Amino acid sequence: MSVKVVLPSAFEKHTSGTREIQSQAANLVQLIAEIESSFPALKPHLRDADGKIRRFINFYVNDEDIRFLGNDKYEFKDGDEILVIPSIAGG
Repeated sequence: MSVKVVLPSAFEKHTSGTREIQSQAANLVQLIAEIESSFPALKPHLRDADGKIRRFINFYVNDEDIRFLGNDKYEFKDGDEILVIPSIAGG
């Protein structure tokens, strides 16, 4: 099983320009661990000091917010496309 993961351009400086990866992760927990293993500089941007996913990082599976699919309980399916999208705030 393989899923496509699209990383935001905001992360390029932490991924040496990599914007897309293929993953064998079965769920969100495994995916985040894989991303952090591949790109250690991303860890503080994905998790807070307590190890929880930062509130402003959103994951979409096939254009649907993973929170509405069961969040970390959702099991990826072969061919899923996962978008990692950091919220942008401004004022």
